[in-house]
Amino acid sequence: MTSVQLTPTASTSPTIAGWDNPPTIAPRASVILVVGRGEHPGVYERFGTRLAFDGYRVRAVGDPTVDPDAVTADLRSLLADPDTPAPRVLAGAAAGAAFVAALGAPGAVDVDALLLVGLPATPPATPPAGPAGVGGAASDAAPASTEDDRWAAELAARTACPTHQARLTGDPHLRRGGLDRPVPASWLADADLSRVDIPILGLHGSADLVSPLRPVRARYAAAPRAELVTVDGGRHDALNDATHRTAAAVIVLFLERLRLGAELPTLARWV
Repeated sequence: MTSVQLTPTASTSPTIAGWDNPPTIAPRASVILVVGRGEHPGVYERFGTRLAFDGYRVRAVGDPTVDPDAVTADLRSLLADPDTPAPRVLAGAAAGAAFVAALGAPGAVDVDALLLVGLPATPPATPPAGPAGVGGAASDAAPASTEDDRWAAELAARTACPTHQARLTGDPHLRRGGLDRPVPASWLADADLSRVDIPILGLHGSADLVSPLRPVRARYAAAPRAELVTVDGGRHDALNDATHRTAAAVIVLFLERLRLGAELPTLARWV
């Protein structure tokens, strides 16, 4: 298995990062991931490495809230690459999921399925209480008084995994305060899952305060071919949360079913 940084520079993180299947295993599918607000492709190294170990080819592209045109161009380049094996899944994390859903709804990209993690919903009229300064949510608590307090609140909203929290804290390329950047309203409007005619796997933390689960359920309920899996106690970044192994296992099972056909035949049953 190899990990590749496709477009690195000396002073910034790569705009595309990739993780390949082991050389002794033929690639089983491709997953192309659009990261969330404040993030960069390297944030998903653990996720990419885990899926690559099982034979999937993984690529991650940048934060679309910074430069949506560049991210779209990167996606089209990867999808046009003959070395991107089918079936091909376009994935998005958090705001990246809204961006991906907005592309997938009108069929603007040729992919076999969507993977949406922490999909934002249309903001409710009364925002849910949550960490101060995170995601635009209101809170009855006093606002964080220091930069460290604000970062601690954002970190807690992102993930409960201490390993990932430490990585984010020490990451010079992560933009702190990223969750304060609003998800473009046009993405939320265009992310109409009722218009998506390919399979969708939704993965969402039940304790996600940035994108609460209840309004998200309504988005998936409108989709003709969506499966929504909730992670008990999971926070906003289900791919890098304390239950990241469970999240990866759910995704692998979905990918294995997708390899058998778009109707997603059942491979395992609990009886």
